[in-house]
Amino acid sequence: MKISMIGHSTVLIETANLRILTDPYFGLRGNLAYARLRPPAASRAELANVDLVLVSHNHFDHTDRAYFRALPESVPVLAPARAAWVTRLKGAKHVVGIKPWQRHQVGPVSIVAVPAWHSAIAAGYIIESEGRRVYFSGDTYFAGFMKRIAREFPPDVALMPVASFRVPPTMGERGALSAVKVLAPKTVIPIHLGIAPRSPLLRTSQSPEHFAARLGQNAAQTAVVHLREGESCEL
Repeated sequence: MKISMIGHSTVLIETANLRILTDPYFGLRGNLAYARLRPPAASRAELANVDLVLVSHNHFDHTDRAYFRALPESVPVLAPARAAWVTRLKGAKHVVGIKPWQRHQVGPVSIVAVPAWHSAIAAGYIIESEGRRVYFSGDTYFAGFMKRIAREFPPDVALMPVASFRVPPTMGERGALSAVKVLAPKTVIPIHLGIAPRSPLLRTSQSPEHFAARLGQNAAQTAVVHLREGESCEL
């Protein structure tokens, strides 16, 4: 299994001869409130030949209209069931709405949707393949449903936010520390690092490095692997 950081929350997971892409976002400028910090490591065209797309929610930095329009109709796009119609409006052709704790099979790879607590209708996903579990949290705060994830789908790897801003859209350091304590993954790969508030007043000093240091102070047995755009790790 190979995990590659494309940028922000867009991650390519290659496993069992399948290519799975999370939260596609290829925009270069952000929006009025948030700036994109670095360009993605691959273009829309370079990632059009995936086998499955996972959408956690429909905010601008997690869904890409131009990418969806270019994606072949044969490629399923999993999205939260109650917001699947929004994903279709954004151009995705083969949308599969999925409810929390529901399972979806693609060849030998099993996907389980799990809850997410966010300002939009959202989901996370457990990817089960090659004897491993990867938890892609999407945008979420720390919440009680993570105890059920730990009990039923204990992850080897957690792709999750570990830093946030003022008026936080996701869990920041404190929430991420609580999530690691409950989930006990072997590895955390930070996501949601590709944008920042345009206003300096809304930024914080939180970072993956500071999170890793705090995690070490808590004697956690979890490694933090900070993948920059274009970097990969093998499991």
